[in-house]
Amino acid sequence: MILTTIQALQILGGSGTTEEIYEKVVQLLNVPDKVLEILHGSTSQSEVEYRLAWSRTYLKKYGLLQNSARGVWSLVSTSINLNDLDAKEIVRAVRDADKNKSASSGSSDETIAAIETLEGLAWHQQLHKTLLSLDPFAFERLAQRLLRESGFIQVQVTGKSGDGGIDGVGIARINGFLSFHVLFQCKRYQGSVTAGQIRDFRGAMQGRTDKGLFITTGTFTRDAIKEATRDGAPPIDLIDGEQLVERLKELGLGVKITMIESVEVDVGWFEKI
Repeated sequence: MILTTIQALQILGGSGTTEEIYEKVVQLLNVPDKVLEILHGSTSQSEVEYRLAWSRTYLKKYGLLQNSARGVWSLVSTSINLNDLDAKEIVRAVRDADKNKSASSGSSDETIAAIETLEGLAWHQQLHKTLLSLDPFAFERLAQRLLRESGFIQVQVTGKSGDGGIDGVGIARINGFLSFHVLFQCKRYQGSVTAGQIRDFRGAMQGRTDKGLFITTGTFTRDAIKEATRDGAPPIDLIDGEQLVERLKELGLGVKITMIESVEVDVGWFEKI
């Protein structure tokens, strides 16, 4: 997927979010739904998302991609010619560079790989397992806290049986002036939410609000994503497992981030003194 990632960004105008790159790569490769629904290990991340993440990492280390703090990836040059690139060569060059780096620092390849795995995946896996272990009511309360921390007001968990899957309601505020009611539904499982479930949720919303929010620890099928934004129907925003754990990290909910001090001697400074 390395070269396809570059192609996707070129089509997107040179930059794009992780979600935009994912959608474009899936479209270019015509990946079937049954493949998109394969999860990577015990995480909420699909195998395709996992491989795309590594593709972006290799391209960044190779010097072809860069990413901002806001999660936008961009090409370092608009004149990149795909015909001049070899995916295997990119992987080999990056691995050789990592090997040389580990040798100079006295660390083995296995140690470097283990550190990268711990930093990039372990906390995702642990948090995802923790979310799946919550009882349904606790997960609804977590969703309530998540929305409150995100700026929603008057967030209430209803969770009534026979309420068409509506788990709660809240009011989203925009810049302190505009506001609108939002109904939300929580799905705490590892499977994929289907288009039918999105339609059922929209049916329960009928006549009650113009906006819905669907939160799951799993994923959404491609048809579910299309159904959520179908023309002429009340829009439904989607938060999948990967977005959920990232949002919890951003808000510091159940996730602690420890900053490690890095000290480097500036030899050049002493040479000029």
